[in-house]
Amino acid sequence: MPLRLITLVALALLGAVGCRPPLRVDSFATNEALFQAAIREFEQRRWDNAVTAFERLTTTLAPRDTLLVPSYWYLGRAYQQRREWLLAAQSFQRVVDVAPADTLADDASLEAARSYRRLWRRPQLDAQYGETALAAYRQMLGLFPESPLVPQAEREVRELDEWFAIKNFGIGEHYARRKAPDSAIIYLRTVLDVYPETETARKAGIKLVEVYQSIRYSEEARETCDWLRQRFADDAEVRAQCTGVAPPAAATATPAPSTP
Repeated sequence: MPLRLITLVALALLGAVGCRPPLRVDSFATNEALFQAAIREFEQRRWDNAVTAFERLTTTLAPRDTLLVPSYWYLGRAYQQRREWLLAAQSFQRVVDVAPADTLADDASLEAARSYRRLWRRPQLDAQYGETALAAYRQMLGLFPESPLVPQAEREVRELDEWFAIKNFGIGEHYARRKAPDSAIIYLRTVLDVYPETETARKAGIKLVEVYQSIRYSEEARETCDWLRQRFADDAEVRAQCTGVAPPAAATATPAPSTP
């Protein structure tokens, strides 16, 4: 088939899908019939119709109706496909609120956290939704400690921690460049104190030593270098920044230094 003809056929098919009329939710005699129609719309990737149908179901089904939980679940998934992350998170959370013992509850709790996380698009932006996502992950881990999804949720929490570390490190660097060492120390120390297991902790520690040295905080610089040497003994940047800084007096573990 010629390429031009293939393209025309594809465009025609897309136009047919795009022109499909909205689902008339009032035309179904029962909630069961509407639910089945909503599932068909979802499977055919007609997200607008799926949202319309599942929204109607979540407002009309009785609290104990067995279709209520899957309706919230599919509503959340349809919202995700439309990239409406806040509405998706709220729909998934309703699964947890309505039926915390349901087999979908742990999945929904994790998807709520993931949806909130998608609202924090870059670590440099406002972290409000990052904080909300972290709270949602903690809820999931607290409510469903035996869930097989726990390892994945824990990995995603670590990824989120890395973003928080990057954000604090960036602010600390900004203050260091602006010759505001006290403010720089606060944010750099936050990385070491709150997110010590992140990759960014190494960079924050190196920058913290530099800031301490610039204001002649020799003891704090030494303690931070001790901490860095214990964690990143073979790192060339750590060795370079801590050259001339006295090594630890003993081989025992040294906690990260506190803010002066």
